[in-house]
Amino acid sequence: MQYSAQVRNLLVAAFLLLCITGTTASAATISWHSLSPAQQEALAPLEQQWSILPEVQQHRLLKTAKRYSHLTPEQKHRFLNRLTAWSKLTPEQRMAAREKYRAFNKVPAEKREQVKQMVKQDQANKAQQSVSSVPAAPSANSP
Repeated sequence: MQYSAQVRNLLVAAFLLLCITGTTASAATISWHSLSPAQQEALAPLEQQWSILPEVQQHRLLKTAKRYSHLTPEQKHRFLNRLTAWSKLTPEQRMAAREKYRAFNKVPAEKREQVKQMVKQDQANKAQQSVSSVPAAPSANSP
């Protein structure tokens, strides 16, 4: 009986220790102003949310920001667009996106390629429809 009480006390102590260390780790975030100008440029869409992001996520983003300076202008534009879209998602939407990503990665490679091709074709069709639905600008010679 005394053994189970010791085990219980040990488990409670371990749990409390985890709670305490977890709290201090999440409170030790990196200040936005301590980032370099290059890091701030790469992570600009997250500036307003930066202080509330967990430290682990901040470090992950900083790793990604290191590669930003080596991207082409087109890649930088795409990166910032995606980061902006991600920053506007709610936590629930982000979780759903992560789950979809995990599920997609479980699909065999050839099926993933088929899905990617279908999505690209769908996007191309939508782009073509939006271009064809825009009325032509009147010419300077028309009355």
